Amino acid sequence: MSEAFTCPRCANEVSEEFYGPCGECRASLRAAHLGEKRDVEVVDYEPKMNVTPNAVASKE
Repeated sequence: MSEAFTCPRCANEVSEEFYGPCGECRASLRAAHLGEKRDVEVVDYEPKMNVTPNAVASKE
C-alpha cells in the first residue's frame, strides 16, 4: 500500500510505503555515510593508583 507524498529531502513527488526520503535519496545517503571497517586496539583496564582493590574489606 503506497502513498503519494513529497520527498522531504529532494522535494520530488514520490509514491512510497512509508513517509521519509525517497529511494534515490536513501541510496545517496547510504553511499555518503558508508563507513569502512577498521581494527581498533583495546587497551587493558588498569585501575588508577589511588584505587585499592578490596578497600572496604581491608578497612579496620
